Amino acid sequence: MENENSRISRVEQSSEKNYEFCPSSENKELFAHLFAPWRSEYFGSKPSGCVFCAIANEPSKDDENFVLFRAKYCYGVMNRYPYTLGEFMIIPFKHSDNIESLESEIWLEISSLAQKSVAVLKNTLGVKGVNLGMNLGECAGAGIAEHVHLHLVPRWERDTNFITTIGGARVHGVPFGQQFDKLKVAFNELFGDKK
Repeated sequence: MENENSRISRVEQSSEKNYEFCPSSENKELFAHLFAPWRSEYFGSKPSGCVFCAIANEPSKDDENFVLFRAKYCYGVMNRYPYTLGEFMIIPFKHSDNIESLESEIWLEISSLAQKSVAVLKNTLGVKGVNLGMNLGECAGAGIAEHVHLHLVPRWERDTNFITTIGGARVHGVPFGQQFDKLKVAFNELFGDKK
């Protein structure tokens, strides 16, 4: 029969394991398995050439590629694998892996679109904050380093909770397509529907 002290000790040990953030190889049971089968397209095959240039050059597939708007020098596209729902990118049509070589007109349009886009996110999705960011180069964390792009990540109060910090997972409460449709309508109103 187990005494009270050994039972408490066993519970404490199991509780400690649940809070390890960097489990060692001996603790493989601590790794969570979350399934996102729609990402198999991302892992399964890498398209030849630049994915952002392909999207830029196929305006007939804008809805399929989740393009929100097209401006003179840049376009906006939803991130297929977002950190938070409603995340999208502003991408110059010009293929460049650095901002130093972008013409001033392109950089100014990126900045202007970022201002307008923040307003759209606040007015359309009711976000309380927005993270803006560019990862310039693979070593800086760019997933697609060969073509610069600006991320706009919507944020809400208390949107980072236990499931992220302890469970290592994100929960999206609204379907991706619904967010795309809302933002597309808002940008069509802003720029005028060109279709």
